[in-house]
Amino acid sequence: MTTEKKPVKKKPVNHTSSGRAAGHGPAGQGSRPNPKKKAPASAKKKSKKKRSKILLFIFEIFILLIMVVVLYSVLKIENVGKVNLPQEEIVINPEVEQKEETVMKGYRNVALFGVDSTSGALTKNTRSDTIMIASIDQDSGECRLVSVYRDTYLNLSNDSYNKCNSAYAKGGPMQAINMLNMNLDMNITDFVTVGFAGLSNTIDALGGVMIDVDDAELKHINSYQMTMAKELKREYTPVSSTGYQLLDGLQATAYCRIRYTKGDDFKRAERQREVLLATLDKAKSASPATLTAAANAIFDNDEIYTSLDITEILELLGDIANYEVVDQGGFPEESMRTTGTIGEKGSCVVPVDLAQNVSWLHKFLFNDQDYTPSDAVMQYSEKVKADTSKYVK
Repeated sequence: MTTEKKPVKKKPVNHTSSGRAAGHGPAGQGSRPNPKKKAPASAKKKSKKKRSKILLFIFEIFILLIMVVVLYSVLKIENVGKVNLPQEEIVINPEVEQKEETVMKGYRNVALFGVDSTSGALTKNTRSDTIMIASIDQDSGECRLVSVYRDTYLNLSNDSYNKCNSAYAKGGPMQAINMLNMNLDMNITDFVTVGFAGLSNTIDALGGVMIDVDDAELKHINSYQMTMAKELKREYTPVSSTGYQLLDGLQATAYCRIRYTKGDDFKRAERQREVLLATLDKAKSASPATLTAAANAIFDNDEIYTSLDITEILELLGDIANYEVVDQGGFPEESMRTTGTIGEKGSCVVPVDLAQNVSWLHKFLFNDQDYTPSDAVMQYSEKVKADTSKYVK
């Protein structure tokens, strides 16, 4: 991650005692250079130097204004759900700590949670409908997004096994992060959580996002809008046609929630990534004023909960133009997953072989071609097989 550059110190433009710019005639004489005579070389240099200083001053003012806008937006994080996660309570498998200095070196991994909440309940007691890992190569700026399907049967980090989205409901972001780290051999220490209103308000502030709506999605998007509009006590605009179109915040959030079409929850996770990428693209091209409005939309209404502090957010904002999402996918990987009703746990997504899925994940995120899962993952993999084998093929 690059560090914030210090602004160049401005130097005052040289003036004579009368306030005239250096290089003009003596004060009080009103003299002007003879237009027929060429100005001496030293005068030309001074004039050029003066223009350079003026341009530099204008440039610095411009940069300062941008910094003020960004700082104004970011500092508002102090008024919302900033949480300090005790680092000693975050679980990272021992073998992963070795990888941090080799294959995983230079990568920053952040958990993104979207919770099923319209009332700002972001800390716990609500299931995480959206679970993503954003992995950023800090050297190249390349990002990869992975959705962890919310119904995936995993260790909840306390040696109980169930749908992985219940980890957030039971223990908030700490338990959800530990669930990801333990089952996937990750080293996540930071997270960002938003609710329905937070996503909707952000997209509205950015002016909406472009999404391609198909026939199967059209009726569901309006049904979800109607429900959320009632809960959020706001009006909504029905989507009346299919095709590539501009969706407002409520429409785009409803689009994220659709799961009763071909592809079920796998397709829903894909829609969530689609909306996230569309939002990022809009943010990268937005003006400072628009970004400020977007920040206010979630910061002022307590619709964000995160472990990131001001310095870290400033660093991320400083590098945002260099970031590019180069690939995306879902976990468990399509060819290594199945579904089934696992007794009282209900319908689950089952990693056919958790260890093999973890090897695939590390190849996908870190280009680790021969990743060997940790002893802990091997143990969890066997437990998942034992619990689910009689329910799935």
